[in-house]
Amino acid sequence: MIELKSPAEIQRMHVTGRFVAEVLSEVGRIADVGVNLLNLERHVRGMIERRGAESCYWDYAPSFGRGPFRNVICLSVNDAVLHGLPHDYTLRDGDVLSADIAVSIDGWVADSARTVVVGTAAEEDLRIIRATEEALEAAIEVARPGNRVGDISAAIWAVARDYGYPVNDEFGGHGIGRTMHEAPHVSNRGRAGRGLTLRPGLTLALEPWFARTTDRIVYDADGWTIRSADGSRTAHSEHTVAITEDAPLVLTRREPENPAMRADSARADGTLSSG
Repeated sequence: MIELKSPAEIQRMHVTGRFVAEVLSEVGRIADVGVNLLNLERHVRGMIERRGAESCYWDYAPSFGRGPFRNVICLSVNDAVLHGLPHDYTLRDGDVLSADIAVSIDGWVADSARTVVVGTAAEEDLRIIRATEEALEAAIEVARPGNRVGDISAAIWAVARDYGYPVNDEFGGHGIGRTMHEAPHVSNRGRAGRGLTLRPGLTLALEPWFARTTDRIVYDADGWTIRSADGSRTAHSEHTVAITEDAPLVLTRREPENPAMRADSARADGTLSSG
């Protein structure tokens, strides 16, 4: 069932989206060499509690997971790309970290993800991150009334092809609103002109994710963390977007960041260090 939201309801989702954007900006600032994933998760948990928000991941138990998810954020490193279960791992120089979070405030949900490089960045890692970001912007651009879900999928796929990255279509975007996952499914690979017609009031989480050299995935023993099947590095970008009469409205857009603040912020918070 597709639920169209009123302008007032979209504004309530925007409140949640601004907070989600704030959390991911904070993750980008404090993810640094020497930071443990468990401490990073606890830091985000504290932000959610102080805001009076509710994690959509805590106790999340879909058919593909192993038991309920007992964390508030997905943290995926290097060849891991989706549903990364936070664990006792200390970030190293050159690691690629994808962070994905969904929360609810006053009954309305927003969902977003970003990928950053910790410490020294390799050009090939920056390239795949850039590809997912460009694919996301291309998807947002066509998220307009009268277009179809297939136009979004085709826009993502076109960017991936231009970069030479294969695309997995098992996991993709989705409707969102009162719950984290609503209809419709939005594949990251598809044909223009196909699928549901986009209408004002439809709210979608759009999330291109790519691996460098494969479209196949494998699961860790934890039953949650999804990795590229060949161990190649990955990236993931996601925004919650509302279809309006005019331009698409990105509900989780982050403010421009100063990269120089990242290391200073991480060092200032001693609770994030593994040692």
